[in-house]
Amino acid sequence: MTHDVCVVFDIDDTLYLESVYVRSGFEAVGRWASQWLRIEDFAGRCWNCFAMGLRGSIFNAVLQETRGESNPELVSALVEIYRTHAPAIALADDAKESLATLSSMASIAVISDGPIASQSRKVDALGLRRFADPLILTEIMGSAFRKPHPRAFRQVEKSRPARLHVYVADNPLKDFTAPKQLGWTTVRVRRPGGLHRKMENSDVVPDYEMADCSGLPGLLRSL
Repeated sequence: MTHDVCVVFDIDDTLYLESVYVRSGFEAVGRWASQWLRIEDFAGRCWNCFAMGLRGSIFNAVLQETRGESNPELVSALVEIYRTHAPAIALADDAKESLATLSSMASIAVISDGPIASQSRKVDALGLRRFADPLILTEIMGSAFRKPHPRAFRQVEKSRPARLHVYVADNPLKDFTAPKQLGWTTVRVRRPGGLHRKMENSDVVPDYEMADCSGLPGLLRSL
């Protein structure tokens, strides 16, 4: 079935809460650390660091705290476990209902940044292949083509030509620059508990904003 509207989604904090994935990853690393490093509550310690706002060096910090030392090889191994684990995540109820409704009204696609290993496993865990085509993970094209680069958006335009393209995402610092430049309609999901919910970008303001995805079908009918 062809549609004259294409709705394109980001994944993290748009279709589910990214913090749920973070906790799932820490739990996977924690199980490994308990077995091989004899460190108990590694996951809980990581989560505490995350909750306090630490980013990018959580495993280093917890290893220093529990072992008195860290090393790049071990940290790399923990990162690999985190990125390749099978995540215990699911679509938010509002996103699930919205996708089911929108699939009869519009073409659906995905554009998402992030490591290929983790993002592809999120796609599988969330069941997005049932709804979206194409599914574009920008890292496959190379780090230079992460958002806000327009290449992924142009690729969607080519594979899913439509009267109207709509991009639904959460991060105002990078998500809406390219689609607005291309004349797309942009929708910010400021999901409670989202990691970027407090961020603002006065230079690139999305056309619409909502707390979750439940309002998308109604918005689409009005456009």
